[in-house]
Amino acid sequence: YVPPQIRKAQEVVDDKKREELGRLKKMVNGLINRLSEPNLSSISGQMEELYMANSRKDMNDTLTDILMSACVTAVAMPARLMMEHVLLVSILHHNVGIEVGAHFLEAVVKKFDELCKSDAEGKECENLLALIAHLYNFHVVHCLLIFDILKKLVSTFTEKEIELILFLLKNVGFSLRKDDALALKELITEAQRRASTAEKKFQDQTRVRFMLETMLALRNNDMRKIPGYDPEPVERLRKLQRALVHSSGSGKDTQLRVSLESLLSADQVGRWWIVGSSWSGAPMISDTKSQAQQKLHVGKVSSKIMELARKLRMNTDIRRSIFCVLMTSEDFMDAFEKLLK
Repeated sequence: YVPPQIRKAQEVVDDKKREELGRLKKMVNGLINRLSEPNLSSISGQMEELYMANSRKDMNDTLTDILMSACVTAVAMPARLMMEHVLLVSILHHNVGIEVGAHFLEAVVKKFDELCKSDAEGKECENLLALIAHLYNFHVVHCLLIFDILKKLVSTFTEKEIELILFLLKNVGFSLRKDDALALKELITEAQRRASTAEKKFQDQTRVRFMLETMLALRNNDMRKIPGYDPEPVERLRKLQRALVHSSGSGKDTQLRVSLESLLSADQVGRWWIVGSSWSGAPMISDTKSQAQQKLHVGKVSSKIMELARKLRMNTDIRRSIFCVLMTSEDFMDAFEKLLK
């Protein structure tokens, strides 16, 4: 039961909060609408000030909503505009905190997964994939996620997936080759294997052939073979990013090294990639496994030591394990090794 006077106070707080969020949305929307390469410096500065003045959760939610509605449309977004939007996220990610990029990335990946399953007709999937590709280009996310998405697309291997693979490789293929050439080679081998088994499935073979040619051009580091490939705009914006990021850590130390599976199951297993994010759900590693391991160590020691442990009131498995390790180790290095296990 909530008494009437408290109920009224709560309603007033809710109205006030709604009003604040509405005002915040207007301000962020105004900044995003004016966003372009020449004024990126002033807009990112104003966004940082908004982050200082408002709660981070409200800012993250508002910014993500506005960017998603601006960039995820049924028609293909101009590449330049997309890059500028992602560059803003990247600057805030490096200057304000990694939870900015992490929040946006999670929303984009979940939306992408949802649309891939729903067979949407428009260009939303391409737009979302472009967002993820540029988050990787501007060092917000590690290549691990890109490879996860490519593996998922290769495993499905329909005409729509082939389009998406081509789109992604055209945007970030050479960066992937630089970061992890071995993983790219494995992916190309897998794609070739899938293409050879799926030959009868496609009426139009030219798309598959074109994708394989693109992959071979990537493997051989031959940029001329990829039509319309132009690294210049990304390089120019990367220079701008280096100029606008305050800390020296504009590079790879703030990249989110998170897999596709972790992002999609964030609500069930928590967000370990955001420092300080609280998690009250079930433990990420099942207890039964750790208990089994603890008992395993205890089982190897003599009954004399176990009796001693009981007398000294070592009443949990972990305490008994540590006690037994300390009592039976030959020297400090041996103890250290056993304790690590």
